[in-house]
Amino acid sequence: MLDSSLIIDHIPRAQGALFLAGFEGWGNALDVSSGMIDFLIRELNAERFARLNPDPFYRYDEHRPHANVQHGVMKEVTPPGAVFHATSREPGGRDLVLFRATEPQLQWYRFCDVVLSVCEMTGASSLVTIGSMFDDVLHTDTMVSAFASRPAILSELEPHRVVPVNYQGPSAIHTLIQEAAEKRGMDALSLWCHCPYYLQGTTHFGLLSHLGSILGAWGGFEVNTSELDATWRRLTRQIQEIIEKNPELKNMINDLRKAKVKGSWDTARRHDNVIQLEDFLKPA
Repeated sequence: MLDSSLIIDHIPRAQGALFLAGFEGWGNALDVSSGMIDFLIRELNAERFARLNPDPFYRYDEHRPHANVQHGVMKEVTPPGAVFHATSREPGGRDLVLFRATEPQLQWYRFCDVVLSVCEMTGASSLVTIGSMFDDVLHTDTMVSAFASRPAILSELEPHRVVPVNYQGPSAIHTLIQEAAEKRGMDALSLWCHCPYYLQGTTHFGLLSHLGSILGAWGGFEVNTSELDATWRRLTRQIQEIIEKNPELKNMINDLRKAKVKGSWDTARRHDNVIQLEDFLKPA
């Protein structure tokens, strides 16, 4: 019996699909998690087929509905939520189910059960959750770490320089979804992008491009990342100009670079000064 919170428009015709999930919230540094799903939805012309009723899973006083009022007239109120999209298979390609959600505050295990029921309904054979975190890395780095349901999956990712995770501590919704997937016998993988803590207020298009290439190669589908690459080249030039004009930032980044060469990030000293890119960069 399907959970009452799941609202289905139609069931896509998928076979051996790859299920990709990205979230707003705790594990979405520089919009890499939610941004990856948004990009794939646009690039692959994915079609929405289901959504979740937000009431059981979200506290509206923490994730407030977004109101659109124009010239004194209410146009739309959009609550936090979770939406499922699916792509049609291309010749030689693979079906994708794309899930974009705000990380829930409530009923995490029920939330995971609903997500996994959609996996089974659509015939998805593998599940990937996407996360991103702030770390002591440079904006030119493309560091991705992972944990998986089987060691063989991590071995398949070695050519892409994906680092196995060693971690104990508070977890995001990603870990519970992976646990639920493993209990149902699905292959499960969680990919985490490491973002420079000194950047704020923009999407890391360079990591999106790198992650898209990894997902396409491992998951068996093609995605064109040239738009992401072009945007990131433009942003990188502007970031460098900002750094050159700020001696404190320049020294901080030099410290990070030296620590990277030594192989010990512990020697790097964090500064309170960060680059608020929305103050400097205009939308394309």
